[in-house]
Amino acid sequence: MMAIDLDKVLDKAWADKPLVEVLGAPVAALKGVTDKDGALLQEAFGVKTVADLGKLKYVRWAQALVALEHSVK
Repeated sequence: MMAIDLDKVLDKAWADKPLVEVLGAPVAALKGVTDKDGALLQEAFGVKTVADLGKLKYVRWAQALVALEHSVK
């Protein structure tokens, strides 16, 4: 199972919330993502929540390509 330090990836207000709440949070709950960024993601891809971003096919494709690149090194 993968471990993640939520303090490093979430804004302070979200770091102690249950996972189900974090997944339903606006993408601006992610550290470094602004409300404006969230609005642009919603406009471009229909992404409203952290879960939406994680499920976005373009994000998954990019992650797969990066994993593939690491597997051939």
